Amino acid sequence: MKKLAVWFILLAGTLWGCIGIFVRHYTGLGLNSMQIAALRLTLSAVLFTVFILIFNRKLFRIKLKDIWIFLGSGILSVGVFTICYFQSIALSSLSVASILLYTAPVFVMLFSLIFFKEKLTALKIAALLLAVLGCALTVGIIGGGLSVSLAGFLFGLGSGICYALYSIFSRFALDRGYSPLTVTLYTFILAAISVLCICNPIPIAQVITKDVGSFFFSLLFAVSSCVLPYLFYTLGLKYVKSSTASIIATIEPVVATVVGALVFSEAVQIPFGYIGIALVVGSVVLINLNLGRKETIEE
Repeated sequence: MKKLAVWFILLAGTLWGCIGIFVRHYTGLGLNSMQIAALRLTLSAVLFTVFILIFNRKLFRIKLKDIWIFLGSGILSVGVFTICYFQSIALSSLSVASILLYTAPVFVMLFSLIFFKEKLTALKIAALLLAVLGCALTVGIIGGGLSVSLAGFLFGLGSGICYALYSIFSRFALDRGYSPLTVTLYTFILAAISVLCICNPIPIAQVITKDVGSFFFSLLFAVSSCVLPYLFYTLGLKYVKSSTASIIATIEPVVATVVGALVFSEAVQIPFGYIGIALVVGSVVLINLNLGRKETIEE
């Protein structure tokens, strides 16, 4: 399983990079960012709860003293993050929202240094710089002259901070012996409850129940953009340090940019965009070298 950790994180980043397809679809149907977040998280929570009920009910067990971890990962790291990210997409573009989201590795590295005493190796810092520069080139912030409103910037930066905190809260849970399945389960449940409390669920129900196709498309949205990527990412965190995992996941803005270009005809700057993609891939290669130098977490 340890050998697959990097691939799990890469797959999670790839799936997250495709979120914009669903967000644009539901925005076109009249749902706002909070309603889209509620749809995604509620269906994910229901699906995952049913899965755990069928296969292993022991995974529901958590200690009361650890509830703060799951409140943090669910409400703050996923609930608030999802709202910020979807709002950032609505106020800017997929590419701009992605680059602001991927300030996250910087925050993860800082939080990991504070809470887990992770070492800032030269190779890790180099990979982080390559990833950030690559993201900026890919989405056109360098060389493309993109602009973003203050609201779009703040929502995007907020998504980056909250996304970073998921790695931190998850690490706390995993270090206490909880299964990645338990972490993911309670994250979804608490995130869904938090978002449902602040939005009107009636339009969500109308969209889901419009016809059979709409229902299954909503299930696809939940599974591909939430259930699978968070599960894969949390599994990866079990074997890879938080700061390392966050850099590997920078594949997401590359995927988001490609999706934006292919599906929504959002331009990719030449040659800067392609240079940026190469730098992000290069950062992942460097991280793999770092993993070869005992960056994985001992079982």
